[in-house]
Amino acid sequence: MQKTIFKTPKKIRNDVIVTRKAEGQELLYWNALSLGDENTVINIINESETNSMLNVIFDTSDVEEWKNYRFNYRGLRLWSLTYEQELTTPLHITAGRGYVDCLKYLLMRGSDVELAPGGKTALHEACLNAREECAKLLLMYGANPNSVTEDGYTPLHLCTTPESLQCATLLLQFGATVNGSCLQDDETPLHVAASCGLEEHVDLYLRNGASIEKQNDEGQTPLHSACSEPHGTQEMQRYFNICQKLVSAGASIFTANQDMQTPLHMACKTVNPNIVDLLLQHGALVNKMSYGSETPLHIILKLACFNLDHCPEHIVRSLVNYGAIRVWPGALPKVLHHCCQSPRIIEVLINTYDRVKITDTWKEAVVPEILQKHQGFYDSLFALANKPRSLQHLVRCKLRVILEGQIPLAVPKLGLPTYLQNYLLLTFQDYVH
Repeated sequence: MQKTIFKTPKKIRNDVIVTRKAEGQELLYWNALSLGDENTVINIINESETNSMLNVIFDTSDVEEWKNYRFNYRGLRLWSLTYEQELTTPLHITAGRGYVDCLKYLLMRGSDVELAPGGKTALHEACLNAREECAKLLLMYGANPNSVTEDGYTPLHLCTTPESLQCATLLLQFGATVNGSCLQDDETPLHVAASCGLEEHVDLYLRNGASIEKQNDEGQTPLHSACSEPHGTQEMQRYFNICQKLVSAGASIFTANQDMQTPLHMACKTVNPNIVDLLLQHGALVNKMSYGSETPLHIILKLACFNLDHCPEHIVRSLVNYGAIRVWPGALPKVLHHCCQSPRIIEVLINTYDRVKITDTWKEAVVPEILQKHQGFYDSLFALANKPRSLQHLVRCKLRVILEGQIPLAVPKLGLPTYLQNYLLLTFQDYVH
């Protein structure tokens, strides 16, 4: 497939620039545009000579001059402490704020739909702010759906919220290129939708032929983007759904980025157990090492204590069941110190060995407050210093060695009672014996 990269247009007209020396009429015009006051906008344009106010360019870089006029200037983009031009036009103002009637009037009078004094067009503004009706008007009046900002983003790249779905749909209907790559990071709209957790956008792009294997400048595919985006517990299902859609569409789970990290590494970083299970069920390489010599198990053990509400113990158990190389026994006290807030992680790791040598170092590794909070579990753990593991556990370890790497697939086929199946799969008991 031919790679499509859009180049930034050079069209920036200087018909009229209203700067810090703006006069009252121009300020009144700005205020009317900012408030969507259609009548005032019509009067000012009708009174202007040769329609000069249609494509006026406002320089809003100096807030002090604009404060001299009583209007709502809070919407101005004025975060810089140094002078930097912030240019906008009537079309940008009305399209970005959703003033459909004002926008329609400006377009009917002949406003330049491709004017981009600040580096992006009014269509970019409409899509960025999810103004569906404004985007539709601009497209109907000839706006280029593939125009790009100074950073190389198309309007489709700026559809980053659930509310922008209709804007994205319109753009595609008017000829937007679904696989267009932005110049800054070489990402497609599918990368953006995946990282923003936009399920419906992902569906839309896949239906329109989006490439699921396109890699950005860091070597990440859209599946990487979905797996690597940090998200809260309330968003976990949404990101899982996106990964499921991508995998079902044929996305490779083996592709590695520039750091040799696969989607499984990324899912462990964001601590999403459902995504980890999805990737493992489709054959993800559980012991694949990154350039930093980290396996997925290394990653989750490092991050577990920072994401306890994401249930990292489920990820540790899944990785171990799918054949993750066990932690070196000599490193267990260090792991215990780092992960002691999650006794279930310790339980899973300990239950992969038929014997462990527990010393006073282990007890010293657990923070006193945590020890008190999970007294029952740690009492059972430290008691192993004076007695061997149970015969039941030893049999479990032997069977797990025989079935190594195939445990989740093989155990259900053994015809064992549910309790024994769960025992083999290291279902949490909150104590060790």
